[in-house]
Amino acid sequence: MISREPGAIGHHGTKVAQRNRASVPTQHLSCVLLADRHHGLTEGVRGLLETAFGSVVMVTDETSLLDGAARLQPDVAVVDLSLAPDNNLGWLRALRQLCPDLKVIVLSVHDETSVRRAALAAGAHAFVPKHSIGTELLNAVDAVRGSPCLSRNGSDDSNNQLEKSKC
Repeated sequence: MISREPGAIGHHGTKVAQRNRASVPTQHLSCVLLADRHHGLTEGVRGLLETAFGSVVMVTDETSLLDGAARLQPDVAVVDLSLAPDNNLGWLRALRQLCPDLKVIVLSVHDETSVRRAALAAGAHAFVPKHSIGTELLNAVDAVRGSPCLSRNGSDDSNNQLEKSKC
């Protein structure tokens, strides 16, 4: 069973973090599901997400992602594009089918336009290159919370613009 208690270890090795509720207005408390196979990077991303969410649930595989999303019904999922061992986007299509209202932000070490387009076509609401997590992730979170189907523009001359995806 997945627990939402801070520091708890839940089903399939999920780990839950929670920030200090005293400093956060109640309407902003919500849950985000963070999925990445790389523990070191996940810890850093968790720290960023704790500033925007009441709780951060961390998972490290496709099965835990789908199970956690179904059980917790988080507001947002932040997922490494290469979460599945075969690097295909089946997990993203399954996640969007399982939780159609879930906002999905895809992270990737690959910043090519074709990779962005593939993620968006599979159902992602936003795409953030891993080299830009520190500057773009919270902007993407704000964008997907406020507007459906927004993505970072892949053109080099307008990196800060958002564009609609085909979801």
